[in-house]
Amino acid sequence: MAEQTYVVTGMTCAHCVSSVSSEVGAVDGVDSVAVDLASGRVTVSGAGYSDEQIRAAVDEAGYQLVSA
Repeated sequence: MAEQTYVVTGMTCAHCVSSVSSEVGAVDGVDSVAVDLASGRVTVSGAGYSDEQIRAAVDEAGYQLVSA
């Protein structure tokens, strides 16, 4: 199992955290998602997912992944 941290812009509230957590958590291979609203960091644990899948999930939630 691997852990990767991403930086996401545009999150401002608990609803943002919920949206990102839900979309990223639905990606195949993701076991857990931790979102830190203050820093904009999203930490993903699991195996078999790609950065592009995470980027697409963040985009689907309405936010932008700025670094992987």
